[in-house]
Amino acid sequence: MTPEYRASLPDMQNENATGIEGGAVPILQVGMSNFRLPLKFARPGQDPIELETNVTGTVSLDGRHKGINMSRIVRIFYTFLDEIFTPATLEKVLRQYLSEIGSSRAQIRLEFNYPILQKSLRSELAGYQYYNCAFEGILENGRFRSFVGFDFVYSSACPCSAELSEHARQSRNVLGIPHSQRSKARIFAELAGTPEIYIEDFKQHCLNALHTETQVMVKREDEQAFAELNGAYYKFVEDAARMLYAEFNKDSRIYDFQIACAHLESLHSHDAVAVLNKGVPGGIAHGFTDFKSLVC
Repeated sequence: MTPEYRASLPDMQNENATGIEGGAVPILQVGMSNFRLPLKFARPGQDPIELETNVTGTVSLDGRHKGINMSRIVRIFYTFLDEIFTPATLEKVLRQYLSEIGSSRAQIRLEFNYPILQKSLRSELAGYQYYNCAFEGILENGRFRSFVGFDFVYSSACPCSAELSEHARQSRNVLGIPHSQRSKARIFAELAGTPEIYIEDFKQHCLNALHTETQVMVKREDEQAFAELNGAYYKFVEDAARMLYAEFNKDSRIYDFQIACAHLESLHSHDAVAVLNKGVPGGIAHGFTDFKSLVC
């Protein structure tokens, strides 16, 4: 194909406002969602790990232009395939977006499942626990903001049920089993600048706060140990959210955060939920959480 022929091809995206359908209004985000790439992610004290990653890249569009060249969103990202990704890496991609596409705002979200080897509680076995994670970056008016999303699945034994079971044993010599359930915490954190922070740090914060992470490798001695952990660290959903708050609030690398917890009740046919924000000025906005997506 000759350069002359290529130049003659029509370009609908670059038409001026006379070709705009509907209102000639600006669009906050327009781009490509859910294109998959193998990306490398940094790990503390280890070689980077390559993971299949779901990528969404968008830019803003002013009211004078009909559209953007969508494929350029993907093509630009492909030039960064050899990068080792951290939240800070996204700033380079976003600046390239703004430079080549000519927008005032750009945003990227990377979603991936991150494996961490988990040791069993007593049997000395080990297996990989996978964590749903996201890196997100926004570049607007020259200011870069980076975010990390992290899901943590744990067991929550009900304090009320535990007390009632113990009351039945003491008062009537009746065995009662406190109810517990698989539960999930979702942390969405805005970082303070571009610190060195890893997915392992988020996992450790959750473990420090909640203690009762679900297990991969389990023998009888591990199941007994897990039952003992549930007995030592039973918690309402309100407790879980507040304990996570106290843990994440200690990390100076994190500027702001939102914590959402869902306990998938075994007593009820509905769930117990809680959300809180650190709530710093200009940080993560308060909003209604999509609790359905927290179902384990």
